[in-house]
Parts: sequence; structure tokens; C-alpha cells
Amino acid sequence: YTQLIARRVREANVYCELHGFDVTDDFVRAFAPTGVILSGGPNSVWEGGTPRAPQSVFELGVPVLGICYGMQTMADQLGGKVESGSVREFGYAEVRARGHSALFKDIQDRANSEGHGLLDVWMSHGDKVTQLPSGFKVIASNAACPIAAMADEARHFYGVQFHPEVT
Repeated sequence: YTQLIARRVREANVYCELHGFDVTDDFVRAFAPTGVILSGGPNSVWEGGTPRAPQSVFELGVPVLGICYGMQTMADQLGGKVESGSVREFGYAEVRARGHSALFKDIQDRANSEGHGLLDVWMSHGDKVTQLPSGFKVIASNAACPIAAMADEARHFYGVQFHPEVT
């Protein structure tokens, strides 16, 4: 997924580089990104000893987007909670946009009968965020994943459980 994320970013005419989770905080600060995407991965945050984002990512003052595992590690590292889900989602899913987030502004595939924006997405996860970190709100959900996306608008931190790079 990481290579596909990078390709999609570059297709939007935005420069990007890929770096491993194990880069140092000094490297991150010296690189001085204007935004960070935390990618997915096969691990479970709740197992412990699994990859984490360098703490400096959350101290740079730039937008951060966590995708799948990236959302989960963001939640965990910032004080939320991640658990193994009782339902695994893999493939097409529909999520309802909530909270009028800047991330989903003017984006929807259709609206339901109540006028709520719906998004067609690709899920690939077994774990899920069950408690938001302080400052975050739910910005998308579905029955299997009540926190399908989250946002801390003040810090420009966003997380999506689904894979927006997949069409």
C-alpha cells in the first residue's frame, strides 16, 4: 500500500518521499516535511513492540494523515486505544461522513435519505480504534467500524481506517 499511496500523491503533482518508521527524530526534523502520511501495515498496535511513528512527526506543526495502521498508531501514540476487532473488514465498504471535517469537505459519493454524505471505500483491517485521543472527533463511521475516520482539526491530524489510495 505504501508504494500506491506515494504514486497517488505524485499523481496529484505533490512531491513525496518514502521513509521507514525507524528514522530518527533528528532525521524527521532535518527533513522538515510540509506534511506526513503514516501508512498501513500488517502489525497490530495493541501487541506492543510493533512499528511506531517517530514522536517528532506529531511535534512538527504540519498536517499528518494516518491510513489504516497509520491511524491506529497515531491514536495509540496520542493517548487513544486500539483493540482487535470482532469483525474483520476486507474489500468494499460504505462509510458515513460525520462532523463536517475539512478532510471530507465537498467529498461524497452519494447521500442517504437523511442527506448524510456517504463514501465508497476499501477496507483492509482487523483492528480498530476504540477510544479517540484527546482533541479528536469521529469524522466517519459504519456499523463494523464506529471510528472509521478521526480528526483533530486544530492540529491538522487526520486518520482514516480505510485505504483512500485504492479505487
